[in-house]
Amino acid sequence: VQLQASGGGLVQAGGSLRLSCAASGSIVSIDGMGWYRQAPGKQRELVADITYGFTLTYADSVKGRFTISRDNAKNTVYLQMNSLKPEDTGVYYCKMTVLRWVGGLRSYDYWGQGTQVTVSS
Repeated sequence: VQLQASGGGLVQAGGSLRLSCAASGSIVSIDGMGWYRQAPGKQRELVADITYGFTLTYADSVKGRFTISRDNAKNTVYLQMNSLKPEDTGVYYCKMTVLRWVGGLRSYDYWGQGTQVTVSS
């Protein structure tokens, strides 16, 4: 299973970006899908998460500005980021909990390669 993230870039404060992350490979279904970010010198933190049943979780710092969504048919998760701030700068990683048939139905966590988001003031 591979996760391919895209959509990062350089944007001015107040601007918008949309991240995408698509999973490919031997997949039965995908439970949780999420976005994390890591700023320079800081630990990786949860930005937003969406379960298979569309339960949403957001970091307090992005509530009202970011929207996570998913397309189960495409095994893809999106992150719409509006009203971006310089403190949103970092490498954004997608993570998925994938159900695979490996001698039985098993759950595995996979990470994407990361995409850089830079917000200038």
